[in-house]
Amino acid sequence: MLFVSDNASTKIKTIMQEEHMTPEHFVRVSVLGGGCSGLSYKMDFDDKIQSDDQVFEDKGIKLVTDLRSFLYVCNTTLEYSDGLNGKGFEFKNPNATRTCACGESFAV
Repeated sequence: MLFVSDNASTKIKTIMQEEHMTPEHFVRVSVLGGGCSGLSYKMDFDDKIQSDDQVFEDKGIKLVTDLRSFLYVCNTTLEYSDGLNGKGFEFKNPNATRTCACGESFAV
């Protein structure tokens, strides 16, 4: 399962509305090799489901990830912060054994 916080859900809905996305659009979460800790998160909007995609919905947001990436992000929560210490999306991943200071890469 993938989860989304209340703040992230609100921000995603706002972005989708501002960008005039259709109800078929969803958030695609991927894991790529690279970054200072070895693996990096990638998040974007998509409207095409692939054959190996895992599909989840939380708080009205459809989250999709390919099967390989799901092995790394299972039970991860997508958060959003607009506070003084940073602004943007971040992943709270219980599978990560270490993360970099910027929070954009991790290791398992």
